[in-house]
Amino acid sequence: MRFAFKTAPQNTTWGDMLAVWQEADGIEIFESGWTFDHFYPIYSDPAGPCLEGWMTLTALAQATRRLRLGTLVTGIHYRHPAVLANMAATLDIVSAGRLELGIGAGWNEEESGAYGIELGGPGERSDRFEEACEVITGLLTQQTTNFAGKYYQLTNARCEPKPVQRPHPPVAIGGSGERRTLRTAARFAQHWNFVGGAPAEFARKRDVLYAHCQDIGRDPKEITLSSHVRLGADGNPGPVVDAAAALGEVGVDLAIVVLPPPHTPRVLAPLAEALAQLR
Repeated sequence: MRFAFKTAPQNTTWGDMLAVWQEADGIEIFESGWTFDHFYPIYSDPAGPCLEGWMTLTALAQATRRLRLGTLVTGIHYRHPAVLANMAATLDIVSAGRLELGIGAGWNEEESGAYGIELGGPGERSDRFEEACEVITGLLTQQTTNFAGKYYQLTNARCEPKPVQRPHPPVAIGGSGERRTLRTAARFAQHWNFVGGAPAEFARKRDVLYAHCQDIGRDPKEITLSSHVRLGADGNPGPVVDAAAALGEVGVDLAIVVLPPPHTPRVLAPLAEALAQLR
């Protein structure tokens, strides 16, 4: 089993996040670090502080040398996919090929409504997301891209220079919608992220993903399977180990440990030591 960590940039400070990432960069068991892409804190006071995900990720890329890095996940409706493709290509270059491109259909009604960013209903989100995945992968891999969709239209569109990773940075899709999101993941993802929960629920969603892969003739082994697991406020790594072990038994490849605020590098060494038993 492999391991990563996540520092949601909410209810925290830049200095605290930076300290965690720089410490983790020297701890081999953590292969990647993740932020999220929201403008308001989630599952807490929405009036609290929240740093922007892509800006922090870019700064963290310059502050580290080894860790792979990404957002779990970028709501596709926040940025036109052509803009996002250029952002991703540039950050992959800046980070010397360490970007994981985390994307999803979007869900946060509160911040979307406050900013006047159209979210739409579930069907619209899914349609738009599938179009966006096609636009992004086209721009990152083709000299020019033409696309005529309902939501996006491109004419001889370019994205230069191309990212370091070829054909493009791994696409990590977050979400568990069985009819649409997992079908889109089967088409486009190199990594599927389960938000977290019971192993039985993960296994059911995994089987749906694999069925979609079978329908399109794709080998499901090409897709890394990950899940969030949460470190408690007390910093005790025991429950994290238990949760990760249980998820590993049903096929999770990568456990992404969500670190609670206030962020501190002090939790990393005992966490790494505890997780080592699962490797």
